[in-house]
Amino acid sequence: MTVKKDLPRLSLQLSGKQMNPVDAIREYPVKVLQIGEGNFLRGFADWLIYESAIKGEFKGTIAVTQPRRSGREKLLTIREQDGLYTLLTRGIVNGETAESKTIIPVLNYAIDPYEEWDDFLQLAANPDLDIVISNTTEAGLTYQPSKYKAGEPVESFPGRLTVFLYERFTHFSGNKESGLLILPCELIERNGDLLKKYVLQHSLDFGFSDSFREWIQLHNRFLNNLVDRIVTGASSEEEAAALAERCGYEDKLMTLAEPYHLWAIEGDPELDNRLPLAKAGLNVHWTEDLRPFQLRKVRLLNGSHTLMTPLAILKGQTFVRETMEDRVLGTFVREAAEEEIIPSLGLPEAELQYYVKDVWDRFLNPYINHKLTDIMLGSISKFKVRLLPTMLESIDRNGRLPERIVTSFSALLRLYKVEPTTEGYVSYTFGGKKVALRDEQFHLAVMARYWSAYNRGNLSEVVACILSDENLWGQNLDTISGLRNKVVDNLKLWEKEETNEYI
Repeated sequence: MTVKKDLPRLSLQLSGKQMNPVDAIREYPVKVLQIGEGNFLRGFADWLIYESAIKGEFKGTIAVTQPRRSGREKLLTIREQDGLYTLLTRGIVNGETAESKTIIPVLNYAIDPYEEWDDFLQLAANPDLDIVISNTTEAGLTYQPSKYKAGEPVESFPGRLTVFLYERFTHFSGNKESGLLILPCELIERNGDLLKKYVLQHSLDFGFSDSFREWIQLHNRFLNNLVDRIVTGASSEEEAAALAERCGYEDKLMTLAEPYHLWAIEGDPELDNRLPLAKAGLNVHWTEDLRPFQLRKVRLLNGSHTLMTPLAILKGQTFVRETMEDRVLGTFVREAAEEEIIPSLGLPEAELQYYVKDVWDRFLNPYINHKLTDIMLGSISKFKVRLLPTMLESIDRNGRLPERIVTSFSALLRLYKVEPTTEGYVSYTFGGKKVALRDEQFHLAVMARYWSAYNRGNLSEVVACILSDENLWGQNLDTISGLRNKVVDNLKLWEKEETNEYI
């Protein structure tokens, strides 16, 4: 099914025929710099800001920029649609199905920091700018040693933000009122602290002044925070075409979200005056301690996603709901959460049981086709954050390997049995279907090199090389007693063509 040729494209001209009062909001000044053009921020932060705006609380709009060069195509699409996109919210609320459709008009300006570097830096001189929001994935919030040459864009997100802040510091002569509220939404513990650390390090790398670093420390707030909402795009061309027919227009940025949302921010509740989301009645919490929110979300919800993904993809599955409905894999994921993840968290079990029940309901949402390949993006970095701590803590608590997490880890290594092709790095499912892997090129190249040696050596040696690579895992995992043998056993089992049982 394809979109009908006569359907108009979503734009400001078309939006006048819709119900949303977009014109008034578009007149608001740009108060937010958003680093991230993808589905999640559109279905989460941008929607929250829109909800606050229509309630008369937040009177500002957003300048959006992509974190990687590869995001240029999506950025151009945002421009083509005048910054407008449709958010379709569907799910279960209080036992009843709920659905709403909204055209979101808060993306007021789109700029490519790689092709329009000078224009990007000019945003720093905007006196109305007050907030920076980012979502560059776990792999984006990293420190990459580099030099800065005036007039040339910085490749990494933290490095680019450092130059941006220096431009602002210089333009406003270090005025304390020009400091920004910075909210990195990457799913990394202490994400605000980490980003601040990288910015300060880059300021040294780039030769910026001590007074700039003092301004960063005293007048900019890098807040640790946690975001929680399942957001996707259309799962296929057929679904996109059906949604276009239903809406009466084509929207290449169509965004689908569940009703559930949570934003926990470690900061003074008075900051809600700057970003009035709680005041607008949204599920946003300013808190003194983010850790309970962080642990249960990253380890349980995101951990369960990361746990299921390699096995499900290797079995040829496509969606999270499909995996949870699978008799074997669905049971595997639930038991891993109940018996391995929850006991490792050290939080009140009754609260965790209530939370995980919501997680399963969300995974089974019949209205969201959450692609496993989307979760697969950056799997090595995600495993390090979401599952490796649970595995290590389980070993410390129980003196033994958590069986299901180790099985998932084995599947991750099998999925990353990649080879380079003209189409990029590819792997194969248990059934022989080709899978294109999306990850940091460094990770893919390293895994391809290790696996290329498999034909020249034995499997245990290959696994030992992978486990001991501290650049991949942040530590030598081959020192964990029994881990290598268990991974090798799993991989050998999956090599047997006659078996259809993978866990």
